[in-house]
Amino acid sequence: MMYPKNVLTILLLVLAAASPAQAQTTKKELVQKLLQLQQPGLEGIARELASRPAMQLMQAANNVLQNQVPPEKREAVGKSIEADLKKYIDDATPVLRDRAVKLAPTTYGVTLEEKFSEDELKQLIAWFDSPVNRKFQTLGPEMQNAFVQKLVAETSPQLDPKLQALQAKVRTTLGITAASAPGSAPAGKPPAK
Repeated sequence: MMYPKNVLTILLLVLAAASPAQAQTTKKELVQKLLQLQQPGLEGIARELASRPAMQLMQAANNVLQNQVPPEKREAVGKSIEADLKKYIDDATPVLRDRAVKLAPTTYGVTLEEKFSEDELKQLIAWFDSPVNRKFQTLGPEMQNAFVQKLVAETSPQLDPKLQALQAKVRTTLGITAASAPGSAPAGKPPAK
């Protein structure tokens, strides 16, 4: 079938005009797929944000427990505080997780759409969805733990004396004598090594 020349021109213009819209839709779909693949990481950030203030509060509470709560009440008070902190984390995590998932398209999604081509998005999706990446993610905590243990073991001889000197200086600045400092040896006895 033969079309008149102006009909072909119109068809080509319509197709050319439709292509950017179709490309945008495809790019938006690719960004959405990538965000779905990243959702576990976003949820992990939310868990971390929920836990961080609770852990800081627990550290402060532990200091007070050790220094101001009678020994016979420490366990009960500690368990009560832990239960309250766990409840906070359990309440805060879903709020943060849900909001993180909703915010991701307006933050991560916008950046991905602006800074990556369609081909680059396809490559990212292929990598995130690959068995090699999943294996790497699974082994991440194990590798990190081994790394941290080795790092601490190799740097402790250099850093422990500096940390002990800092602790002594802070005690002096606070006016705490070595005998009254938590964990210190009784007066007249050298500290155990």
